Amino acid sequence: MNEGLTFLATAPAGFEPLLIAELSALGANDPKPVRGGVRFHGSQELAYRACLWSRTASRVLLPLFEFPVTGTEALYAGIHDFPWETHLNPDSTLSVEFSGTCPGIDHVHFGAQRVKDAIVDRFRARFGRRPGVDRQRPDLQIHVLSRDGQAIVSLDLAGDSLHRRGYRAATVIAPLKETLAAALLLKTDWPAIAAAGGAFLDPLCGSGTLAIEAAWIAGDHAPGLLRTHWGFSGWLGHVPALWSRLLAEATERCRAGHSHIPPIFASDHDPSAVRAALINANRAGMADRMRIERRELATVEPPTSLPGLLITNPPYGERLGEQDACAQLYAQLGDRLKTRFVGWKTAVFTGNPELGKRMGLRAEQTHTFHNGPLECRLLRFQVEPAFFVDRDAANRRARTVAANQAISAGAEGFANRLRKNLRHLSRWAEREGVSCYRLYDADLPEYAVAVDRYEQWLHVQEYAPPANIDPARARERLEQVLAVLPAVLELSPEHLFLKVRQRQKGSNQYRKQADCGRFHEVREGNARFLVNFTDYLDTGLFLDHRSTRRLLGEWAAGRRFLNLFGYTATATVHAALAGATHTTTVDLSATYLDWARRNLELNGIHSRKHELIQADCLRWLTEARDHYDLIFLDPPTFSNSKRMEETFDVQRDHAVLLHRALRLLAPDGTLIFSTNHRKFRLDQNALSNLSIEDWSQRTLPPDFARDPKIHKCWLIRRR
Repeated sequence: MNEGLTFLATAPAGFEPLLIAELSALGANDPKPVRGGVRFHGSQELAYRACLWSRTASRVLLPLFEFPVTGTEALYAGIHDFPWETHLNPDSTLSVEFSGTCPGIDHVHFGAQRVKDAIVDRFRARFGRRPGVDRQRPDLQIHVLSRDGQAIVSLDLAGDSLHRRGYRAATVIAPLKETLAAALLLKTDWPAIAAAGGAFLDPLCGSGTLAIEAAWIAGDHAPGLLRTHWGFSGWLGHVPALWSRLLAEATERCRAGHSHIPPIFASDHDPSAVRAALINANRAGMADRMRIERRELATVEPPTSLPGLLITNPPYGERLGEQDACAQLYAQLGDRLKTRFVGWKTAVFTGNPELGKRMGLRAEQTHTFHNGPLECRLLRFQVEPAFFVDRDAANRRARTVAANQAISAGAEGFANRLRKNLRHLSRWAEREGVSCYRLYDADLPEYAVAVDRYEQWLHVQEYAPPANIDPARARERLEQVLAVLPAVLELSPEHLFLKVRQRQKGSNQYRKQADCGRFHEVREGNARFLVNFTDYLDTGLFLDHRSTRRLLGEWAAGRRFLNLFGYTATATVHAALAGATHTTTVDLSATYLDWARRNLELNGIHSRKHELIQADCLRWLTEARDHYDLIFLDPPTFSNSKRMEETFDVQRDHAVLLHRALRLLAPDGTLIFSTNHRKFRLDQNALSNLSIEDWSQRTLPPDFARDPKIHKCWLIRRR
């Protein structure tokens, strides 16, 4: 068998030392970190072992060839000329993954299409038939990386990401990838602790990933043993007898190691998380070696007399410490460790080291990993009195030092801009009775955040930096922002909430970010609203529509009001308080309609004249029969909710949507149409029979003056 093959094991940044150690233990020659993973040399058997046994690799690639690529034709020709018939039968299936850039190719899907075309055209020319395409379970998975004028073509021997072990049947919000969980365990020396008989405990276990991976490591269970499909399964170079031997070997090692697994304990306060963990543990074949139970963190006790490893991944949607459920959780965890777990090795994986400081323990080691796009820290603690700290005093000192350091390190310009904006906007806000407004929105490009003030709370959104920005530098600037804001605004850091703002598509725009469930009450004029700073991308109150809501309130008195895509019904509240005779709010989301109901009740609006309807707005408009004097239409830019009959694209579908809505508009009624789609263009031809006034500038509040494209708004009537 060829011993001189070269392979690439892909892995997230930060995994390289762990992956190198794994591959070396498997017999790899000269494993070295490269961009995207670890390159190593060895036999086909070694590659099989890496697929089967690596706990941290994402994929194992076998590079076939590379060639210069200057455009689409060069890409097609280079792929077409390769003897694919030596790797794939003409009646088999394939799938292509394309990454990188190439002149003439502005989308990875187009790059993959050109590669696929070249391969099937070669087969068609030689055999009169061609392989099919199967994106789920192809016989051959082909990976093409175009970078620096070269195309590197590889076989994906894994076929699917190796984090998909095969046991995750149930999940919870924001679960850890199995590969990340394994990396954390390896970094915290779990193999050595397990070998010495130490116990394992995760008191915030979620769907049980850390506990299951811990059991598999301790029990010598190959992480790929449950997988039923591999990228090499239909490859003509595959050696089934070799693979069968390796599977038999792994099965025997698993059987032998099962009885040596030390006590594995996992708990969570959430019954649904416990159920998910139990299901997954059973599928992983570890149900008999693990104890999983519902337990409040405050009651967690050491499960054995011997110390072991306690590791957990608490929620970190709030990346600064705050006196809410998440911050209290970290403080409670620290208190529990100091009173019950002295002598244990412990580790906390968090997206915000500031939350970790609430524990009152000094970390002896800190390691950086990424959980998806979010940079996180693995905080390792030795639970001994020498590492205990006065939590409150330490936090005060840290905040003072951080603010001074941030300003001295270059954040003085940011601090000055904040002070300038505050002087200007606070006078306007006081004059207009506005308590919630945008204070800062990437005024300085190097400090790419939006800062919204909601009375005594700050909602900070970090814009995802471009790929050409050094992540470490972006993180440094973000930390400066978080240090400066409380000092300049004289607000408690506990009242600061941070999110990373990225372009959202489809249902992702409404996906939960966390599950703290804490709402805060704020005022807007004579209305009161509940906002949530942690659980969703948005707070429930779009500040840029403040003027629009005020206008709707002014016009709603004595009128029937319809709010389509009503979200949390903030516009409805203004209309009802202004004296609308009847309001109807329509939205597809039960979550937001419940929020809407709470907003109405908060303002004393209980009458049946104010109805909430859960429905797909497009479909509802075709069935509704009532007429309304005032309609507010503020649809999402795009939606592909499973509960919708079809996708919705505001640019493509707005004319149809408007005509359907206008069918319900009273003869002398008014429709307000708004969108936050920055590149939106109103289809004047399709709407030529209507009277349309552009109210975009009139509805732009002063705190959004720097961003005139934040929304577009039109007043529409029948001619």
